[in-house]
Amino acid sequence: MPVGRRDLSLVVVNEQAPRRTSINLMDAIMPGLCAGCEARHIGLCAALDDEDLHFLASVARSQSFSRSETFIVEGDDARYFYNINHGTCKLYKDLADGRRQITGFVGVGDFVGLAAHDHYVFTAEALEDVKLCRFDRRELRAVFSRFPALERQLLAIASHELVVAQDQMLLLGRKTAIERIASFLVAWSHREGCVASASGALDLPMSRADLADYLGLTIETVSRALTSLKRQNLIDIGAHHAISIIDAGRLGHLSNADI
Repeated sequence: MPVGRRDLSLVVVNEQAPRRTSINLMDAIMPGLCAGCEARHIGLCAALDDEDLHFLASVARSQSFSRSETFIVEGDDARYFYNINHGTCKLYKDLADGRRQITGFVGVGDFVGLAAHDHYVFTAEALEDVKLCRFDRRELRAVFSRFPALERQLLAIASHELVVAQDQMLLLGRKTAIERIASFLVAWSHREGCVASASGALDLPMSRADLADYLGLTIETVSRALTSLKRQNLIDIGAHHAISIIDAGRLGHLSNADI
């Protein structure tokens, strides 16, 4: 998807009814921007061939956010979908008593904003510099009508989110603190495509506080669990809290421990 603004022109049908139409989107957008996008071959965009991608690009708006900026606010009208092209974000809900529950972390290729209602049920905040494509729901429906593969891909994404939600319920409901940390590290290493080794540090843009809010633990418990995994020689903790997986097999076994 593009990381620049749409190249659109106004075509006047009559004085009262102007309409927008795309011009040279294949030439102007695909080779320079969509082709080099980190999310081109994963997520929603993977459903389209290169020659058709300009139809999706024509309804996209490129946006950038810095760390700690929000682009979805819980309770706001759910007008847009977002596809993450670069960076990582956290999704969370604030409770009335001031507590916060992080419900997930999303990154390159993830499609955000699949609200079942008219309002967003979570807040999305950038954990680092983020680039994304924003889609208006009404405009995207027109693209779906022309390319059913996109709608099928969106259904697959929604189905995957249900599986992730079920795994999270299991994690919060039955796993111990160490099993929760192990499960997260294994899942994140798979997400990042990391090769587990003593020298291969995971890219973890979230803080220890974020991990605690996601895993239903305190910061102190997260620190103790990480220290325990280090003592067992399953992970290494380097400078600036960088974490490397040393024994992926044992860590994976621990994350899937009988409950």
